Amino acid sequence: MLGLAPSRHYEPARMSALRHIQQTLSRSAAARPRLLNGIAVLVLGALAACGFQPLSLWPLTLVALALFIEMLSRADRRRQAFALGWLLGVGHFTVGNTWIATAFTYQAEMPAWLGLVAVFGLALYLAIYPALAALAAWWLVGRLGAKREAGMPWLGLALAGCWIITEWMRGWVFTGFAWNPLGAALLGPFDAQGLAGLAPWMGTYGLSGLLLLIAALVRRLLRAGLLADRRQRATLAFGGATTAAVLTAWMTMPATWIERREGGREFTLVQPDVRQDHINDSRFYEANFLKLANQSLPRIPNTQRMVFWPESGLADYLRDGYPRWLYRGMNYGGDPAMTRERIGRVIGPYSLLMTGAVDLVIENGDEVAARNTVTTLDPRGNLLASYSKAHLVPGGEYLPLRWLLEPLGLRRLVAGSLDFLPGPGPRTFDFGPWGKAGVQLCYEIVFSGEVVDPRIRPDFIFNPSNDGWFGAWGPPQHLAQARLRAIEEGLPVLRSTTNGISAVIDANGLVRAAIPRHQPGRIDGKIPPPEAPTPFARLGNLLPLGLALAMLALCVVALRRGRARDEAT
Repeated sequence: MLGLAPSRHYEPARMSALRHIQQTLSRSAAARPRLLNGIAVLVLGALAACGFQPLSLWPLTLVALALFIEMLSRADRRRQAFALGWLLGVGHFTVGNTWIATAFTYQAEMPAWLGLVAVFGLALYLAIYPALAALAAWWLVGRLGAKREAGMPWLGLALAGCWIITEWMRGWVFTGFAWNPLGAALLGPFDAQGLAGLAPWMGTYGLSGLLLLIAALVRRLLRAGLLADRRQRATLAFGGATTAAVLTAWMTMPATWIERREGGREFTLVQPDVRQDHINDSRFYEANFLKLANQSLPRIPNTQRMVFWPESGLADYLRDGYPRWLYRGMNYGGDPAMTRERIGRVIGPYSLLMTGAVDLVIENGDEVAARNTVTTLDPRGNLLASYSKAHLVPGGEYLPLRWLLEPLGLRRLVAGSLDFLPGPGPRTFDFGPWGKAGVQLCYEIVFSGEVVDPRIRPDFIFNPSNDGWFGAWGPPQHLAQARLRAIEEGLPVLRSTTNGISAVIDANGLVRAAIPRHQPGRIDGKIPPPEAPTPFARLGNLLPLGLALAMLALCVVALRRGRARDEAT
């Protein structure tokens, strides 16, 4: 039989191939834990978002963040720390902002599936902020600790301080997207403040830091439980159960100690239950107006009251002077003066109406832009005041980078081709016997520290909105953030929406009355009185930023002392 002898040149090649295979398998084995860790952090971020409305599973948020802090403490490189924070943010913001995808089902310019892409794409950007917080905290602890393991018990404190700063940045960088700050998970049910009752002294961003401190404590308890013997575990279990019971009671117990004082100004707040796909359809303009009108008629003649209508509920242009063709399709023959007079007859004498509306910007006889406004009318149909929304929704009321995105087929979500222009910011309108009204239109209410005119403090904040775009999760999250503004500022907030959730929130963040989603209705009563200006109302976000710096300073002092002690021994 003919045999072939192995070549002398074959052995080195074979050994080289074997080494290559071994190295590949080794890298693959090393990559598997990293991949599993990445998936685990994504899941933890998603679970952390379950603490927001409507789920309110805040214990899940605490446990998820506790486990994240533990994983961050085991990172051995800056790149890994950043990646862990970024993956946490991707999972967190993807779940927390799922309501955005629903908005794409109410327009015909873009495919509905693009909403899912938009949610994920936004999460990829927003995740940068928790990534920066994780990186900064990890670097600080690793830099100042004599040994990495010795410094890691202070990681939770460092992360809390860094998170406050990066979350504050998220509220203003690139015009800001302040939706769902982590501290919103500490808000109790309608009749309870929860730990959010501390917001007057630390603001919402400070609440986010507090939540992370509690999560760090949970992490310490879990670690201690794993390393303890049976007797120690029993003690830790008792202490943990007691702490959990106290925390649960604080989060859910009705705030019966808060005096529910009655105000003196009568109001009627209307929710017409206008379907989102009927708002911009001229066939339904008259029917939509009648829904508003029937819910607004005075029940007691000659009552001096404020009437509140939502954003987007009124289709008519209320201002004179536009080209006649722009009034076509409007109610009452398209005459704005007759429309205003008709509204005056609906609300009756001695009443003022504050309603969402749209104003146009006209140049050379052509419409060039629009403004999302709140307009105030008296019983004779006179325009008393107008407020223009300052914080506009990117992609909703204007298309950023239009020169790039429009050729790619992307459009604005709000109907029409005109971009909206921003207004000057918070304003207070003094209506004499009807009181001083502040206005925050829809999305503006989520910006902590930016909702009140610093020159004149209002008696209440009117927050009209159209939440019909945003499915089941958006409206309760929006309401929760309005409650946080009430607690921070010590001011009542009145929310009138097209189809829910409309609510009257007192100055302590408690919901006095509400109309559920998809139900027409009205709320009558007296506007709750304001509280005295809170520390946050006076100092704004200097309070949470000061708290963040104090946390980081404490962390630095503790780490340096630990380092000096280790070097001495």
